[in-house]
Amino acid sequence: MPGWYLQLVAIIAVDTGLVLWPPRRPRGLAAAAFFVSHLVNELSGVALGTLLGATVLALIADPLASAGGAAILALMTFTALGLLKIVRRGLLAGPVVETALDDALGRGWRSIAGGSARSRRRRLARSLVAPLPVLPLNVQRVKNVTYGPGGRRNRLDVYRRRGPAVAGAPVLIHFHGGHFEIGRKSRECRPLLHRLALQGWVCVSATYRLGAAGRFPNSLIDAKRVICWARSHAAEYGADPSVVIVAGSSAGAHLAAMAALTPNDPAFQPGFEHADTAVSAAICLYGYYGERDSVGPLPSSPGVCADCNVPPFLVAHGDNDVLIPKAQADQFVHRLRTCGKSPVVYVPLPGAG
Repeated sequence: MPGWYLQLVAIIAVDTGLVLWPPRRPRGLAAAAFFVSHLVNELSGVALGTLLGATVLALIADPLASAGGAAILALMTFTALGLLKIVRRGLLAGPVVETALDDALGRGWRSIAGGSARSRRRRLARSLVAPLPVLPLNVQRVKNVTYGPGGRRNRLDVYRRRGPAVAGAPVLIHFHGGHFEIGRKSRECRPLLHRLALQGWVCVSATYRLGAAGRFPNSLIDAKRVICWARSHAAEYGADPSVVIVAGSSAGAHLAAMAALTPNDPAFQPGFEHADTAVSAAICLYGYYGERDSVGPLPSSPGVCADCNVPPFLVAHGDNDVLIPKAQADQFVHRLRTCGKSPVVYVPLPGAG
């Protein structure tokens, strides 16, 4: 068998094994395994198609004629079966999300959300065949809009449907992840931003200060500046300033949660204390909900900030997450439900990392 094929099979096999059986200790090994294998986990259909296509080409170039070749083919077969398991696991996420929404909101949410079973199957097929988030022709991206004094780390992108602005669109603000050390506004959740923009939403993806410059509460102050900017400029994009939803992934989920749970708190709004930073709801994806290194005594954990004014929340977390244990999300959701009266949708995704 060709050498390139052996290397390809070995790489995909190792990544597939790390997805299905991720190491949890020591923490450094768990983090390394996650970063090595997360693309195969998220693009398992692409990995499977690549593996099968490469196998066909390898067999054409060098038909199976040795025990070594048979061993490679056996490894490929087991790897393909593992990838099929990952694909199937991803397909199960949809029903899990719908059940969580039913439990928290009742079945009436379906009539509000709309979308036929046929359209959902079409989106699923498109995500399997063409999973990379290419900007749709009908969506305009306005890049690198300045929202604060923090230089390039205080910029945002706006996604909106092309054409004349129609007043009344809801606003979604997304904060990227990256352990408060790395990350870009153009890297995460693009399929969500694109899809909502196509449906008429105005979506914002923002950077914020990282590392030492972003020590708590500085990054939260940035997040609140984004909310303030969205309200002030909503009319320019046809958005409704009274309907602002914050969302975030990993570290960004921490920011989204903190922003949602500290509305109009002057301690986190220096220089714009009177601005309205309350939000309509929050979406937290595989978030971190613990404390952060702080430059002062202010509370830095979302759970501590939860009170009777909790807005609606949607929290999603993988039960196979080796970086942020699902137990942390469990505790955060319990705190939200105990303190507030708004609906809290909790989606524990089976097998997700």
